[in-house]
Amino acid sequence: MIRLLLADDHPVVRAGLRALFSMEDGLEVIGEAASAQESVELTARLRPDVVLMDLQFGGGMHGAEATRMIRAADDAPRVLILTNYDTDADILGAVEAGASGYLLKDAPPAELIAAVRAAAAGESALAPSIATRLDDRGRSPETTLSRRETEVLGLVASGHSNRDIGRELFLSEATVKSHLVHIFTKLGVTSRTLAVAKARELGLIRS
Repeated sequence: MIRLLLADDHPVVRAGLRALFSMEDGLEVIGEAASAQESVELTARLRPDVVLMDLQFGGGMHGAEATRMIRAADDAPRVLILTNYDTDADILGAVEAGASGYLLKDAPPAELIAAVRAAAAGESALAPSIATRLDDRGRSPETTLSRRETEVLGLVASGHSNRDIGRELFLSEATVKSHLVHIFTKLGVTSRTLAVAKARELGLIRS
């Protein structure tokens, strides 16, 4: 029996997933978490085999951070990301945190069930579109941004000034400017506006 923990801040989503898995032999939902922090706590207490983790919760801890904490524990369960977001930053952040798989919420039920079984067996469970994107990224290293560069550009996209970004990320303005220079070079652009537009086009930051 594969024991599952559902982590999503939308009750309707959790109810739908519970209903789906209840119809499958060998799958059992043993708990539900409405926040990333709660998912960490319930995982430690219930010890599921697989955690289905959303990325974006309504404030507080991010799903990737919760994934990292869960995977750092001894005899950790597998974590399968199930989210609406498919930017490179989200995907890589989750994979680097230790997620075994990454699927979008519009995935067919059969694909989701197969991914859960694959994750439980210790196999990678990336949606085909996600796997393709990671392959493309590997072949085009010049269009990749580091995690810090992604954070900086994400704040630029939100309208933050260099000073605001520095305060948010605990960086000097000079360091922020340095990151922007590297970003402009990688993306082949000459302005903040063009950098944001190009990054969104490439899926490096959220639209």
